[in-house]
Amino acid sequence: MATRVTIETLSGGQLREMFAAAAAWLQKHADSVNAINVFPVPDGDTGTNMHLTMRAVMEEAQSCPDEGAGKMMSCMSHGALMGARGNSGVILSQIVRGMARALAEAESIDAAAWVRGMEEGAGAAYQAVTKPVEGTILTVMREASDAARKALDSGSRDIVGILETTVEAASESLERTPTLLPVLAEAGVVDAGGKGLLVLLDGMVRHLRGEPMEIPASVSAGEVGQEWLTVTSQLHEQEASLYGYCTEFLIGGAGLEPDGVREQMLLLGDSVLVVGDDRLVRVHLHTDDPGAALSHGTKAGSLLQVKVDNIRQQADRFLEMHEAQADVDAQPGAISTVAVAAGKGMATVFRSVGCTKIVPGGPTMNPSTRDILDAVEACPSDDVIVLPNDKNIVMAAKQAAGLTQKRLRVVETNSIPQGIAAVLALNQDMDLEGNVAVMEEARQGVHTVEVCRAVRSTSVGGVQVREGQIIAIADDELKLAADTAEEGALRAVQDIEAVGASLVTLYHGADTRKADAESLADRIHAALPQYEVEIVDGGQPHYNYIISLE
Repeated sequence: MATRVTIETLSGGQLREMFAAAAAWLQKHADSVNAINVFPVPDGDTGTNMHLTMRAVMEEAQSCPDEGAGKMMSCMSHGALMGARGNSGVILSQIVRGMARALAEAESIDAAAWVRGMEEGAGAAYQAVTKPVEGTILTVMREASDAARKALDSGSRDIVGILETTVEAASESLERTPTLLPVLAEAGVVDAGGKGLLVLLDGMVRHLRGEPMEIPASVSAGEVGQEWLTVTSQLHEQEASLYGYCTEFLIGGAGLEPDGVREQMLLLGDSVLVVGDDRLVRVHLHTDDPGAALSHGTKAGSLLQVKVDNIRQQADRFLEMHEAQADVDAQPGAISTVAVAAGKGMATVFRSVGCTKIVPGGPTMNPSTRDILDAVEACPSDDVIVLPNDKNIVMAAKQAAGLTQKRLRVVETNSIPQGIAAVLALNQDMDLEGNVAVMEEARQGVHTVEVCRAVRSTSVGGVQVREGQIIAIADDELKLAADTAEEGALRAVQDIEAVGASLVTLYHGADTRKADAESLADRIHAALPQYEVEIVDGGQPHYNYIISLE
């Protein structure tokens, strides 16, 4: 039987090691936290922001010249303020700041000091938020610190035991967050920031016990529900977000007034967080006018670490990721297919033809071998066929084949239309190798035209291209340059020799209007009446049109 670990005091060095273990544990689980991030906006970055904030904490801790517990917490607090990212990161920085304030000047800390730190951290987090919302990281931190206080008042002086009680309370609090925040219940998840906090606390206690770290089995983060995704996606298509830009920066100077800065920011947007002191102020807000926020910042002092993100784009990426990962029903004994595709329209097309898993990615955002491998492992069957749909992704797909116990084959589809044709050729009555053969034959019978804007001036195969001009690529060969996407697409389809083809499918991209696609379809049919022409909203980035002839 293992001996129970008890610790009654922690030095500054031990605090640093404990926080380092927590930071490393959070890094490992950042993606799972990102995956359930739906509040205040579904931008899928809470885990990343908390991880980057903790990384800044540890960078400062490693260079802290004093091993006293109070000085160590002060160093970590400064690092948190300097490196805070996003709503969750700023709130986390205030938790660390509150703890540092409670532990100031202490050479070492005991259980009572640790509990005071927890309480101060919870209080500082609430004070940082203009309109605190329950069912978030704030609630989880408050209820965890309340549990720590009860454990101390009941006579416990063991920091490990108090942390164990804290983790249990945080876990229970996290499970209740959907009952406090309707958007979480609608999405079928718990709060992402609260989960990140639980992972940090769990990492701390397991480090002190010297045990392997495992996420508590009692915590169910949930998966974002498909109905919520559908409704949210429709809302995003119908109306713009209330505020368009997540704006963050630091103000450095002397005699700074955080309250005054906060008042100005509240006039410009929401999700306002302004924290700091008279020398350094961290600002976070969602606004339609980042320039105005930055201008106010320059009036107060010198700007540092300016970061502006488009909230709509972040939310769209989050929704696309989850929509692409939605499962298609597949029997355990069947052959599963994994396709790489960018754009929720493309993901919908692949799902509609029976593709089991979709990995978000494409020409400008190649997925990693790990991304592909994760999708393969998530398939319900042992036989899996991967469709990379881009020649630059084939190698990553083949590498995944050597890393799984499943029977994985790669059909080297070089385009989205080839991938769709391959999936349609799948026959569950045939074995794996037989399907690979028929899918290979199917993909070779498809011609692909890709229309996009040139990123630089060049000359290839006698075709002169100016930067910003439209180019058309047919079966991986640059064919022509044009002034409009519709002109380039029409000419490319007219020029291609698609013997035996009878169907042209236009997949129009995220930046292409449906009316323009419909006009192009009419022009193609008028010029080439032998073709039936279909239009599909592909929603793909980069390409105005991806066109198949088959």
